[in-house]
Amino acid sequence: MCVLIADLPMPAALRDVSAAGAFLETNARPPLGAGVELHHPEAGAIAGTVRLVATDGIQIGFEVCEQSVAFALAAISADMSRPGAH
Repeated sequence: MCVLIADLPMPAALRDVSAAGAFLETNARPPLGAGVELHHPEAGAIAGTVRLVATDGIQIGFEVCEQSVAFALAAISADMSRPGAH
């Protein structure tokens, strides 16, 4: 489980993640263009911008750089190392 920092910290689950961004299942609905921060228990924290607001969550975009690549790889590998995640 991740924590999305927008106006207030909210729980969020990663549905999809890459170096360019992530889709989060969350009850938070920050406005389009809002700056947010995503905290992952193993990948660390990364800043992003809200790109899409949907009924089941939000999509945030990251600046593609070494940090975003490392964040995505760490989040993916953490998910793959959990039992039953394959």
